[in-house]
Amino acid sequence: MSRLVMGTVPHGVDLVVEAVPEDPKLKVEVLAEAEARAGERAVLASNTSSLSIGELAAGLERPERLIGLHFFNPVPVQKLVEIVVTAGTPDDVLGRAQGWVELIGKTGVVVNDSPGFASSRLGVLLGLEAMRMVEEGVASPEDIDTAMELGYRHPMGPIKLGDLVGLDVRLAIAEYLHQKLGERFEPPRILREKVAAGELGRKSGKGFYTWEEDR
Repeated sequence: MSRLVMGTVPHGVDLVVEAVPEDPKLKVEVLAEAEARAGERAVLASNTSSLSIGELAAGLERPERLIGLHFFNPVPVQKLVEIVVTAGTPDDVLGRAQGWVELIGKTGVVVNDSPGFASSRLGVLLGLEAMRMVEEGVASPEDIDTAMELGYRHPMGPIKLGDLVGLDVRLAIAEYLHQKLGERFEPPRILREKVAAGELGRKSGKGFYTWEEDR
């Protein structure tokens, strides 16, 4: 398959993967531009971790060509890709997406379009509850993460994962899921306070953990 370089979209490519921040308006703009450049046979994919593929596709001329390809951090290490389909996704679009995911050495799971899909819907809920436990003084971030890593075999605890993803990203996803799915996704106060203070996790050097040595 053709390789995209420096953000360009040559005409005639097979697949375009959009990976801009979780801003619906920005994603629609980027996808529409990619659609115009790539050609009518190209499969378009969004790396969104929570936004509705159907809603993003509504701004395209060929909405059935859009699919979700949700990669996980850190991308070079994590093997999973969530492949998100809508009721109108043609078999050839799904098949080409599955083939590409396999080609790059990842394992794909197919999920129907729904807020948060499967992984974010479960993972964000766990992360928010872990943050509430810190807020309530139940345990430290380190001990909560260790409990999940050793007790449930999670490769990384939910609080450290939030720091790695970015607490601002976690907050944006939680607010979206709160709007779509209800009160159980309401962001905890401690998350809002950290984002307001610029404590965004690894990328800012501090979140629930201190990451100075990893920046």
